[in-house]
Amino acid sequence: MSEAGNDARKKAVASAVNGEVAPGFESVREEFERNFAERGELGAACAIYHEGEKVVDLWGGYRDLQRREPWQEDTLVLVYSATKGLAGMAMAVAHSRGMLDHDERVCAYWPEFAQNGKENITVRQLLSHQAGLSAMDEPLDLATIADRDALADVISRQKPAWEPGTRHGYHGISLGWYEGELIHRVDPKRRSIGHFFHDEIAEPLGLEFYIGVPPWVPGSRIAQIEAFHPLQMLLHLNTMPPGMVLALMNPRSLTTRSLNHMKLHSPVDLNKPEFRAVEVPAGGGVGLVRSIAKAYGAFATGGRELGITRETLDALMTPAAPPTSGTHDMVLHTDTLFSLGYMKPFPSFRFGVSEKAFGAPGLGVSFGYADPDTRTGFAYAPNKLGFYMWDDPREKALRDALIHCLNRR
Repeated sequence: MSEAGNDARKKAVASAVNGEVAPGFESVREEFERNFAERGELGAACAIYHEGEKVVDLWGGYRDLQRREPWQEDTLVLVYSATKGLAGMAMAVAHSRGMLDHDERVCAYWPEFAQNGKENITVRQLLSHQAGLSAMDEPLDLATIADRDALADVISRQKPAWEPGTRHGYHGISLGWYEGELIHRVDPKRRSIGHFFHDEIAEPLGLEFYIGVPPWVPGSRIAQIEAFHPLQMLLHLNTMPPGMVLALMNPRSLTTRSLNHMKLHSPVDLNKPEFRAVEVPAGGGVGLVRSIAKAYGAFATGGRELGITRETLDALMTPAAPPTSGTHDMVLHTDTLFSLGYMKPFPSFRFGVSEKAFGAPGLGVSFGYADPDTRTGFAYAPNKLGFYMWDDPREKALRDALIHCLNRR
């Protein structure tokens, strides 16, 4: 392509990107535009809060697969496991209010949990993916998921896949349901985690993010998802843990039973209205990307608006304590680190500027995190799923640009 043609293409891409960046954060916009010009982005949004102020708010591309409907300022998007970060905030609020203790046994709040070897599992172990409850032996259909009591009965009967505290493995979907029942048990108002999040976090901060999309939200506002068939992952063993990909080919493996409780044919199924309507706190959140960034920004600057205590913040910022048998993830088949509902930085996935950072990546890969050292909240989400567990080039370019901008200030 000629130089004139390249210039025309860059101008077209730039005109398709909307939003604003504060002075000093222009590099983030440049990389966001490059996502569309060079990295095959379909539609996406990125937002950053620094020192409590919004410094990046960008959106662009298309919210539909036919490339007819542009991504708008108010476009909502399914963020898959990045939802864990928002659910983790609900757990943090509950901790700050004295509703739960990280080192108390789960069954102290939820007596029925004490079945099949789970009597001594602590809240900390559960939230740190060490409880061995990543898989579900009993089938879960949509009706069961929508019925809180029925779901609680099923998950309370589950037997751990390993001795709790000795290993860890990504509780990709199940974690949110255990968190949801814990919130219901300790909350004096007996709210679900979706309602608790709305009342205690979304409303005070002015967010639009849903754990269970209410019926009055128009489906036309929610971006369509361009997904992949699971077999396509075999072509991307260089960007995803090979052991995990191969395990997913076995329907009886711990990995498959941990990552597909709902027997979805494709990740895009989770974006269907019937699934969006139920609470899937570990993987079904839908909302504005800027709302995710604002929430993380609030935590990165102390959480005063939410009444977060120093004890809770210190717990979130403390480096993760791995299980006794090390950091190998029994589900993802690679090394990982988790703490209190969040992923923490580790050698193959660095985010923030120190181990104080905490966040949650999602399939695709969407990502949100808080960096207390720089007092920054970051969020990005696309509607075209990629083949990375983390560090998708589209997202990493934005995160690297942010660090570059912060280092120049």
